[in-house]
Amino acid sequence: MVFRNGLFLALVVGLAGNLAGESKRYFKGNTHAHSLWSDGNDFPEMVIDYYHRSGYDFAVVSDHDVMAEGYRWMSISDINTRQMAEGPGAIEKCIARFGTDWMEWREVEGTPGIVLKTLAEFREQFEAPGEFMILKAEEISNTSSSGPIHINALNLEREIAHVNRPDWSTETVIREALQAVQRQEAEIGRPILAHLNHPNFRWAVTAEDIAAVVEEQFFEVYNGHPLINHLGDETRPGDEQIWDIANTIRIAQMGEAPLYAVATDDSHWYHGGNVSPGRGWIMVAAESLESDALMLAMRAGDFYASSGVTLSAVSYDAASRKIEIEIAADGDAGFESRLIGTRSGYEKGQGKGGIGEVFATKTGRKVQFVVPADALYARVMIISSTDHPNPSFEEQKKQAWTQPVGWK
Repeated sequence: MVFRNGLFLALVVGLAGNLAGESKRYFKGNTHAHSLWSDGNDFPEMVIDYYHRSGYDFAVVSDHDVMAEGYRWMSISDINTRQMAEGPGAIEKCIARFGTDWMEWREVEGTPGIVLKTLAEFREQFEAPGEFMILKAEEISNTSSSGPIHINALNLEREIAHVNRPDWSTETVIREALQAVQRQEAEIGRPILAHLNHPNFRWAVTAEDIAAVVEEQFFEVYNGHPLINHLGDETRPGDEQIWDIANTIRIAQMGEAPLYAVATDDSHWYHGGNVSPGRGWIMVAAESLESDALMLAMRAGDFYASSGVTLSAVSYDAASRKIEIEIAADGDAGFESRLIGTRSGYEKGQGKGGIGEVFATKTGRKVQFVVPADALYARVMIISSTDHPNPSFEEQKKQAWTQPVGWK
């Protein structure tokens, strides 16, 4: 264990053996979703209901700068205005699921509305030990001189205030927000995990910004919102390239650990529209479906990110520098796996001989790679021949991403 500013980080050589070994199993979860508590268009219990009935093991409602606690009233008119399609909307669907008596109808100054349920009021409808759980979460929606800096915090006890400082640098704002997370963790005595969201949203966060803040250990390599510039553009790197640039800087220039990557939905709309759920998730190899166990497993790198590809097994042997992956069958889909990383003698830039070089490519459901001896780190990206059923960008395929290994 390494301790930094009161936060304990489980830094390991890499994936220790088979992630889902005898004492562990994979748990599927989404760590980024919104409801009527902020800018989503469905009740929080209906957001959780989606993940519960869709086969997830854990989920969150991570609204902007608020947790589903206390009192929140919304007019029926405002709820209906957020509907994105014809047909039954949030109110009708929630009544169909929970019944009319479930709703707390209330008039405010003559305007009919509904009091939103808190997490404490609806969690017992879904949670069962070892079967499904809800993590308390928040999207801390900060602002720096470069624009929006959003960070999701998981396993919280209470809300964390956002940092709104357009006169501060991105690096300073990220660090201030993470230090607030660290302080709460020290106070409550349980692990809180924070991940930086969609760095290319309004082009606000660069790879250099992320690399500089070593308190940040996780970021979204895939976010299902269609407006976050996932692929970058002609002059700016996409999310995967940001990951490689930041990790190269951290390992080669700073002697620090690399970032681990998550995939998320960032869902807002549940009645039509293009900010919908089911696009990205994580698979965490943990000993139990408990919040602390999930957080610690992720800190150890015992998870992978996915937008549709399922891995049956992932292992890394530090002595032989060998990565082995087994991919679960998905109909007649084919799979291409790419070993990606940066060599110690990298040239500035990307591609062959540079940052984020593709060391090797293999096809099939069982693949084995040896991390080059001069690699600073390596990761595997798996891409399916199958189109994503709910794409967030053009020509999107199902993918999965393992965490970087070989760096220590």
